[in-house]
Amino acid sequence: MLLSRNHRRVHKLLDMILHFNNSIAFSSIHRQNQCQRFDLSRVSFTVRSFQIESCIRKDKSELQQQSSHLPTRFFVNTVSRAIRNQAQEALFDYLHYTRSFTFTDAEHISKNSPHFMSNLLSKIDDNHKDISRGLNKFLRYNPINEFEPFFESLGLCPSEFEPFLPKKLMYLSDDGIMFENFHALCNYGIPRGKIGRIYKEARGIFRYESGMLALKLRDYENLGLSKTTVIKLVSSCPLLLVGGVDAEFSSVVDKLKGLEVGCDWLGRDLSDRKTYSWRRILETIEFLDKVGCKEEKLSSLLKTYPALVIEGSGKKFYVLFGRLFKVGFQVNEIYRLFIDNPEMLSDKCVKNIQKTLDFLFAIKMETQFITKILLSHMELIGSCSLQAPRTACISLNVGQDELCQILKKEPLRLFSFVSSTTKKRKSKLLSEDSRKYAEKTAFLLRLGYVENSDEMVKALKQFRGRGDQLQERFDCLVKAGLNHNVVTEIIKHAPMILNLSKDAIEKKIHSLTELLGYPIESLVSFPAYLCYDMQRIHHRFSMYLWLRERDAAKPMLSPSTILTCGDARFVKYFVNVHPEGPAIWESINQSST
Repeated sequence: MLLSRNHRRVHKLLDMILHFNNSIAFSSIHRQNQCQRFDLSRVSFTVRSFQIESCIRKDKSELQQQSSHLPTRFFVNTVSRAIRNQAQEALFDYLHYTRSFTFTDAEHISKNSPHFMSNLLSKIDDNHKDISRGLNKFLRYNPINEFEPFFESLGLCPSEFEPFLPKKLMYLSDDGIMFENFHALCNYGIPRGKIGRIYKEARGIFRYESGMLALKLRDYENLGLSKTTVIKLVSSCPLLLVGGVDAEFSSVVDKLKGLEVGCDWLGRDLSDRKTYSWRRILETIEFLDKVGCKEEKLSSLLKTYPALVIEGSGKKFYVLFGRLFKVGFQVNEIYRLFIDNPEMLSDKCVKNIQKTLDFLFAIKMETQFITKILLSHMELIGSCSLQAPRTACISLNVGQDELCQILKKEPLRLFSFVSSTTKKRKSKLLSEDSRKYAEKTAFLLRLGYVENSDEMVKALKQFRGRGDQLQERFDCLVKAGLNHNVVTEIIKHAPMILNLSKDAIEKKIHSLTELLGYPIESLVSFPAYLCYDMQRIHHRFSMYLWLRERDAAKPMLSPSTILTCGDARFVKYFVNVHPEGPAIWESINQSST
């Protein structure tokens, strides 16, 4: 009797549970249908909550697949700076504290992976008030593929690094060999943002055994190159690190050792956006030697017109030589032209010479007359950009045959057909204060700007002060120990530096080299250092030095790491890391007031 009563109670309870579950399922389906019409964010939250629950029971490879298929809702509006900073801090905390990345690695990755960050932000509810807290919660249950932000922080865009993503790995610590070789490049001084190109073009070097990459870098120093030059070379030509020392490159270095210009000349004008053929560069130098440019003359030519050999690995030089040879010049005549007019090998002159040849060929002038005009007026030809032949004919109201006859009799009439764009630029620039313009122009020409170019017009507006003041500030950087060409590149990337006074530049350099003991070459990777307020530099460097003396901070942190972070972040990672830190920080601030 008692058992049958209990039996009936159990059945009744089961019926109630079943009815309750069915009503929940129905209401859930109804709510999901409404969400599909009106609020898709709730659907993604529902799906995500089930995914988080299931993530606990999945292995690493399944987690990777799971995270890549999470619902993504991209923000319609641009992410604000405040949200971006919160997101970067959350990713930094995850990498540094949860995944045990070093401070420098975690900071660089979190600050230099914008595409990954945007995708990560799209995974959380955009109505979430505390972005940092939301991301921390998300990262707690959804491990990320660390290779994605890592490759992006090296300067690669998603489409470039996608083929390099390992299929069965999520954590950088799982590929210890690659990560160790990456740190070998960083420790040598190669900027992290340029290592992406090295990985893309010479991926094999990241599989080298421990210590081998450092030895290869030293091998290039043993050729007689400075460390700064090796850094520039490796960033521009990653394939130099594949295999042994490149034989053709070694021959170029040996050739330059015998010249006054020196082998470190190579690193001054290389670009990490171009590729180079060392064989062709060697052939160009040997060719110049054969045409009569011996030691002193060749050194002067390479210093004045480095693009002659570097740009296109001497390709423009060979193209011009070929065109002159086809016109009818004898080889010895071409040699003489190069020796008497070395400026004709600059980019601007090469373009103008080719335009002149096109002009004369278009009006069907015979080669012997073309040769005569070029030999007699090469200096003028190199400095003028001509109009199209049709425009010249219209201005004189003559046909091409008549124009050809006119120029045969009066070759100097050719230079009356200067292009209108050149005339406009000249009239605009001459309207300014002539003396101030002349000084600034002379200074910019020494930096490598092309006269009357759009870049020069823009630079004239950016630089404040007289030409002699700009030169004085420029010389201040050179006297500090930087190479002339290196300073030129720094100024082109951060022109506002030359708007600082000479005293301000000297004080900031002193703080960097004497107070911190950093090499002056640190400015190459972080030229914006000179633009920071002196008080900020003094306060933060003093605090960092105090920590460093007590082994509470890494000995050679990048100046950008110390200066660029916000006040709250600096206090968190450079003040509160030591029990006495807050008191010292307060005394540093009070001492300057």
